Amino acid sequence: MAKRSSLIGLCCAFSLLLSGAPALAGTPAADSSSPDRTRLPIASPDYPCSNILDARDAVAPPQFQVKAPAQAPNVIIILIDDMGFGQSSAFGGPIQMPTLEKLAKKGLKYNNFHTTALCSPTRAALLTGRNHHQCNMGSITETATAFPGQTGRRPESVAPLASMLRLNGYSTGAFGKSHETAAWEVSPSGPTDRWPTRSGFDKFYGFIGGEANQWAPTIYDGLTQVEPPADPNYHFTKDMTNKAIDWMKSVKSLTPEKPVFMYFAPGATHAPHHVPAQWIAKYRGKFDQGWDRLREETLARQKKLGIVPADAVLANKPKAIKDWDKLSDAERKLFARQMEVFAGYGEYTDHEIARLIEAVEELGQMENTLIFYIAGDNGASAEGGFNGLFNEMSYFNNHAESVDEILKHLDQLGGPDSYGHYAAGWAVAGDTPFTWTKQIASDYGGTTNGMVVHWPRGIQEKTQLRSQFHHVIDIAPTILEAAGLPQPKSVNGVTQTPIEGVSMIYSFNKPEAESKRKTQYFEIFGNRSIYHDGWLAGTVHKEPWEMKPKTGFAQDRWELYDTRKDFSLSKNLAEENPEKLKELQALFLKEASRNHALPLDDRFLERINAAAVGRPDLMAGRKTLELYNGMSGLTENAFLDIKNRSFTIDAEIVIPEAGAEGAIIAQAGKFGGWSLYLKESKPKFTYNFLGHTKYEIESNETIPSGKALLRFVFEYDGGGLGKGGNAILSVNGKEIARGRIEQTQSFIFSADEGADVGADLGTAVADYQVPFRFTGDLKKVSLSIEAVKSDEKAEHERGRARAALKKAISD
Repeated sequence: MAKRSSLIGLCCAFSLLLSGAPALAGTPAADSSSPDRTRLPIASPDYPCSNILDARDAVAPPQFQVKAPAQAPNVIIILIDDMGFGQSSAFGGPIQMPTLEKLAKKGLKYNNFHTTALCSPTRAALLTGRNHHQCNMGSITETATAFPGQTGRRPESVAPLASMLRLNGYSTGAFGKSHETAAWEVSPSGPTDRWPTRSGFDKFYGFIGGEANQWAPTIYDGLTQVEPPADPNYHFTKDMTNKAIDWMKSVKSLTPEKPVFMYFAPGATHAPHHVPAQWIAKYRGKFDQGWDRLREETLARQKKLGIVPADAVLANKPKAIKDWDKLSDAERKLFARQMEVFAGYGEYTDHEIARLIEAVEELGQMENTLIFYIAGDNGASAEGGFNGLFNEMSYFNNHAESVDEILKHLDQLGGPDSYGHYAAGWAVAGDTPFTWTKQIASDYGGTTNGMVVHWPRGIQEKTQLRSQFHHVIDIAPTILEAAGLPQPKSVNGVTQTPIEGVSMIYSFNKPEAESKRKTQYFEIFGNRSIYHDGWLAGTVHKEPWEMKPKTGFAQDRWELYDTRKDFSLSKNLAEENPEKLKELQALFLKEASRNHALPLDDRFLERINAAAVGRPDLMAGRKTLELYNGMSGLTENAFLDIKNRSFTIDAEIVIPEAGAEGAIIAQAGKFGGWSLYLKESKPKFTYNFLGHTKYEIESNETIPSGKALLRFVFEYDGGGLGKGGNAILSVNGKEIARGRIEQTQSFIFSADEGADVGADLGTAVADYQVPFRFTGDLKKVSLSIEAVKSDEKAEHERGRARAALKKAISD
């Protein structure tokens, strides 16, 4: 009996310790007053073996449960995509975002909060508390290289915040955009270690990649691709909000005392700019004054709101951005509409976020929910070039869109028939009062994003501004401190790289507190800078619309700013204070080396080629690929590259007595791609060139019932990238149709739509209704490509393409 009592007492002690309650008197003493949360997962008690024969004579120990510390808050991180410091109304911008303003009135605004200047790096840093190169996320996943700091694969020594919280008793969910998974790992073969649900999230609903068609996205629920609801009014932002609300309600219904961590990251306001027409209409005529005047208006509002100092001035805009009053009438008409679309997109997104916040309130959870609403993961994007775009894929395929060409689609902008982006001048205005934009890690226009923090239980000071310098890596340690959790030393047996961020909680109720972040380096594609004790030194190595930099790293011109006196970085002090500049340049090299940011890499298009930069490639060395019915969403990083070469498709099919139709294999969709399909049992191949020219090879012969081998052969002309070729259709060895495809896409088909076998999901490549499933029996599809050309010739052709693209953008 003594042994039994001792066992019961020991078990009760362990249970009470794990729940955070004090141990009962008389129970055996433990090593500490609480479980060891520095080593995750928390170790379960090692119960002594029982010597009691019959379970009816014994008392079972309490179930081992890991619970969050008492009063640990719910946490919601809301991250808007590609929104600049001067775009939201809460920070003086023209886009009405009443939800952001509402939270700010009962919370805090941060006007000196910084990101990395680019998407994947910011998200990796946000979700881990480590600098982006420590996460191996020196750029976006699609341009990863073999260098440490750039591999695109988060190391096991950098556990995500979501894992830390889940292993400490939180329910965790992610909704929206996830751009932190290595590009070659986004396939059924995995590995799935860096997918959201293997990165600490119990639930994920969203898309994996840099962007998505908001009207027809490629969606994953956990690890499974799912089709969007068949709703004529479907929009992804509304869909993901519904799923987030449903998940939160379910968790709070079943486990009301269990805190939740939600990462809510819309694809908005990244291109393509997609929004219901009524939201665009709200801004009709509101940007006719142009981007120069908008910068002045925004700065005036920022001063009135106290967002910037009263003596702040507008920094010079980039020389490449034309003055609005020197534009043609056609340019002004087009560009004003582009901004109307973007503004509607931003307000619509904030409207959906309002529904999420209302759900938190309805659940009675607002008092102890810590909300971070970050208006942008980098500065506003100038990647639309000087004219903007009707189809963003044109930019990536060396096909410049003229103003007149885009104007033909003016009323389609923002709708499902567009895949648009705005002109770079709006990005510069959106980053008021700074000079530069997204990608420019050496200027606050690229790195400064407005942030609101709302937590009724933890913030006594309301409607106040905080100007302490902070970085996105500071969010994770802030959340850990708020939850009463230590930073883990080991996760899943792996010793952890220490969190680089510092908690911001000290600033919540002390507006004049000195900033605890003293130093921060920045680097993206060779654009680099260092912040230290109020000083910023940096260099613009490559402008966002340039394919290649003008100089080498050693020839870069550095600038120096005293940010304490010069909010907008308008007065370069490099010549006045060369010693300070030299000191900061040395500090940059030290920090860059320590964080694996060296060697610097300014390559861009070259890095899309996996073989050229040592990135893993599922198709490396392969000339053939066998595919089976039901395979879908295969990204270009997990599919044979048929571009700029000859290729053959062999489809083994069985036609039923009633005939068959549907897609046999299709890649990408409405804005560029190709499809081999049957209509009324007649074979057809469509090559959709950037959404505006469709080359169709069609047979009038019906394939009879029974087995058949359908073959399509494309004979590439050669002589460069993006050329045309001859196309031949045959059935059972007999040629049934022949034609020409005069031009092809040279670099990319789609940033979000993949290849589908036995259907065409997402948007339609050709003139049919998706999902256009094949109604016959599809046994197998074999895809084969010609041998790759010599490296020397291929590189010569890539060089010619880059030069042409650079010239097109400059023009």
